[in-house]
Amino acid sequence: MSDNIIGVNERPPLGKWIPLSFQHVFAMFGATVLVPLLTGLSPSAALFSAGSGTLIYILVTGAKVPAFLGSSFAFIPPLLAVSQAQGLGMPYALGGAVVAGLFYCVVAFIIKLTGTGWLDRILPPIVIGSVIIVIGLNLAPTAMSMAMNNADGNYSLVHFSIAGVTLAVAIIATIFFKGFFNVIPILIGLVAGYLFTFIMGLFIPAYHILDFQPVKDAGWFSLPTFQIPKFNLMASLTFVIVSLATICEHLGDVMVTSRVVGTDFYKKPGLHRTLAGDGLATAWAAFWGGPPNTTYGENIGVMAITRVYSVWVIGGAAVIAVLLSFISKFGAIIQTIPTPVMGGISMLLFGIIASSGLRTIVESGVDFKCKRNLTICSVILVVGIGGGRLAFPVGGGLNFELAGVALATVIGIVLNLVLPKTVDKNEAAPVAAEAAKKED
Repeated sequence: MSDNIIGVNERPPLGKWIPLSFQHVFAMFGATVLVPLLTGLSPSAALFSAGSGTLIYILVTGAKVPAFLGSSFAFIPPLLAVSQAQGLGMPYALGGAVVAGLFYCVVAFIIKLTGTGWLDRILPPIVIGSVIIVIGLNLAPTAMSMAMNNADGNYSLVHFSIAGVTLAVAIIATIFFKGFFNVIPILIGLVAGYLFTFIMGLFIPAYHILDFQPVKDAGWFSLPTFQIPKFNLMASLTFVIVSLATICEHLGDVMVTSRVVGTDFYKKPGLHRTLAGDGLATAWAAFWGGPPNTTYGENIGVMAITRVYSVWVIGGAAVIAVLLSFISKFGAIIQTIPTPVMGGISMLLFGIIASSGLRTIVESGVDFKCKRNLTICSVILVVGIGGGRLAFPVGGGLNFELAGVALATVIGIVLNLVLPKTVDKNEAAPVAAEAAKKED
């Protein structure tokens, strides 16, 4: 770790500036392109919207918060639910994401006027953590399908071995690698899985699943593939409900960034400005056909390791991401990444999402001896993971529908508001005994 600290508003010399910015590009790259590949969106559009969205965030926060915004995994379930399960198509899913980003701005305005107390009331750690677990585990079948099945949907040992190698390398990078390489395990796993598939394909025909023809056919430069969003009431409602959980994710990321940099960003520039920046970046991304954005923990990790907190460096990474989105051959190479490689990475990533929900609950000190907490968590998990669905006609040819993560979130909020916060008699004795023991 460097002994020298580059502050938020400091601009490093050009010779250091560019390599430092590329570090952040490497850190965000794997996760940012994985989301569009999983949802059917354009990786080039994702890079464009991540880079330009980050620049919007920097502008809204007055260049006071060093944060890179990339594709959000939390929005994968509603993207798939609206575009596939509900049969509306991706344009309506993108429209829902635009509305979710604007909803961020509404919440930001309310926070500016009233503070965050009301948000803590409706979304305590037991609800947030349980919903995040649902988000991760909801995606588990998708990960295993990509890891095990071939293009025809049949089990393939070849595909599973590719996924296994990819997963193993990503785990090794996560656990054993040090310094900057510990921050980019997703990218390392993707490259290792790709190379394994390529090398094995040279010797064993069954592994010959890479197709480089799209790379040959692609030109060097072109515009990213953009999509125009369309709007639907039910799709928008689904995204708004899920965004309650991602708003809380934003609060956590800002808090971690504050601790890393040593500045309270909750106060300056203010949580309302960081949330508004995130929301506008999300709406902007979806408007151009990219996945919704979120502040990236990977890039926070880079700052913690390098002690370089410069917004200029983050802005440089954003510009590089935008430039890469216009290089057609680069986008074509991303499209050639084999499905089992993505499956192997997803096995780790989606599990990490679920585990972060567990971490939220544990670090918040949620007491599962309390039947209230146990009940809220249990119902959220079963409804969200079990495929709970609420649907009925509302007239005019419209149907109201909530399913999966959105329905689990609503039920969790309702249970948290209506269940009394009391301690059972059977639980009071051991709790009191434990408190007395600590005093002694």
